[in-house]
Amino acid sequence: MKKVLLITLIVTLLFPIPSFAENKEVKAAFIRDGNLWTLINNKEKQITSTGKVIGQPKWSKDGQWLLYQNEAPSMHMDKELQHEIWAYHLQTGEKKKIFYDGYSPTWSPKKNVIAYNQEGILDISDFTRFYNIATGVNSFTWLPDGSGFMLSSAGTLRPDGWTSAILFTKKVGDDYKDIVLFGGVDRLFKLPREIGTTKDNKIIAVYAEDFNYSPSKKWISFIVSPTASWSMDSNMLCVISSDGKNFSVLDELIFDIGKPKWAPSTDTIAYIAGGGRIVFGFKNKDLKIEVMPASTKYTPDNYIDLDFDWISDTAIVSSRSKAAEWTNDFTKHPLPSLYFIDLRSNRQQKITDPPKGYGDYNPIYVKSMDQLVWYRKTSIIDNTRNLWKANTNGTDVKLWLKNVDTIEFYEGSL
Repeated sequence: MKKVLLITLIVTLLFPIPSFAENKEVKAAFIRDGNLWTLINNKEKQITSTGKVIGQPKWSKDGQWLLYQNEAPSMHMDKELQHEIWAYHLQTGEKKKIFYDGYSPTWSPKKNVIAYNQEGILDISDFTRFYNIATGVNSFTWLPDGSGFMLSSAGTLRPDGWTSAILFTKKVGDDYKDIVLFGGVDRLFKLPREIGTTKDNKIIAVYAEDFNYSPSKKWISFIVSPTASWSMDSNMLCVISSDGKNFSVLDELIFDIGKPKWAPSTDTIAYIAGGGRIVFGFKNKDLKIEVMPASTKYTPDNYIDLDFDWISDTAIVSSRSKAAEWTNDFTKHPLPSLYFIDLRSNRQQKITDPPKGYGDYNPIYVKSMDQLVWYRKTSIIDNTRNLWKANTNGTDVKLWLKNVDTIEFYEGSL
């Protein structure tokens, strides 16, 4: 497929210097033992006690509300579970149930309203009532100005094979009234029935999801997946212009290994390329930066990258280990360290040295304190998830939080 997308990489940063941001306020929400906690000014506070909170907590734009989901017995089906959507207010301590069963809850980028998917119906809640917005929705994201949504419908299986996913946009008014539930959408793009990087490396384009706008809002990245079992081994990272005129398949990837991320302020995307689930071996996982018409690989031969985060438009921190074949003896798995990568010079420096038997996983750059945080574990499947932190050059390493399943930092106005 001919690529027509142009993505510009601007590279201007030198190596980071040590950070002295200990006194800056850190505002985070995390899950521990199935409960929601907050961390504000280094003070931990437990918010829920159900032990059934799942997924990733999400901050509202103003940092006053937290969105989370709680797993509970279904109200309508025996022996089934439902995913309740809740919002917690930091100042008052109020916990408000938004909906009894939904998924993919997301804050508006402009105000405190919530969109979520309820069995293929996109709904909006303004805390007092909910509004049906669209049907047949597989995945969605808010438009950057909060005026509506980008939507995808999934392909369907017919006697002649699978149809492909379709992308739409749909505008909504400020009060969410008088919405045309069936229709009222603009078709943005219909994916080809099959997409891939080469003639011999293609998948059927059944699902399109995980939409993310570039900093300029001119491009949207998303992941195209085939059927559920096939998607464990191969998916395609794609990019489309916001007007739907330019579409490009960037590379093959798998879920749960280095989620693609745009740079902080340039239309440059980083991702970890390579198909095949990890149980097929610790190999073929390369950190790439897309600079059209070709990508640049930053992973040395005989190594793999497992995850990464941007520090700036020209600097990345990566969790990297030696390549190896898979073994069910987890004590023999390769254990990663963190590496700092200067994209301008391709100078790469190992910045953490975990003790024997431990690896450093899932790096996160926290802008509010100008430091790195990550999980130090005994293997990629170790559930003892203690959070460590250090300066961006790897100095002043220390254990920070114990027993953290997942964490979300608020990086707005504190």
